[in-house]
Amino acid sequence: MDAEALRALQAPIKSRYRDDPEAAVITLKAKGSLDDTSIACKVETGRALAVAGLHPATGGSGAELCSGDMLLEALVACAGVTVKAVATALEIPLRAGTVSAEGDLDFRGTLGVDKTAPVGFRAIRLSFALDTDAPQEKLDQLLNLTERYCVVFQTLNHKPELAVTAARA
Repeated sequence: MDAEALRALQAPIKSRYRDDPEAAVITLKAKGSLDDTSIACKVETGRALAVAGLHPATGGSGAELCSGDMLLEALVACAGVTVKAVATALEIPLRAGTVSAEGDLDFRGTLGVDKTAPVGFRAIRLSFALDTDAPQEKLDQLLNLTERYCVVFQTLNHKPELAVTAARA
């Protein structure tokens, strides 16, 4: 897809959202079911069933997906799509590229071993290796706009309002 095709594809969508801002507000959903035989959750992805379980550092077998890995994978996926869309819109040719994310966890917090240890990632690093001849100022612009428009990056960067509920099934 080139910049003109992307603009043509998105123009009516952007116009609709300008005219009707509420049309742009969409609720995405995820659902999982608890496994009755192991410490796992079966997550419906819309494409397949993903089974998440304990990370080996917390006693898991390693056979199930780790939700921390899934978070980083969601960041990589979103950043990858965003960098491609922005590069297309800016007409920055990318021959190839990779997106990587890594994060640091202290499992003492997750396991309650140390009440002062954080639960969750204390640092996440996102990086791109892009095969392009674009000048550095274009790459800087690409990175800046990718960071700005990547939904997962911005969600992690600016904590959303969170709510947790439980009800008897």
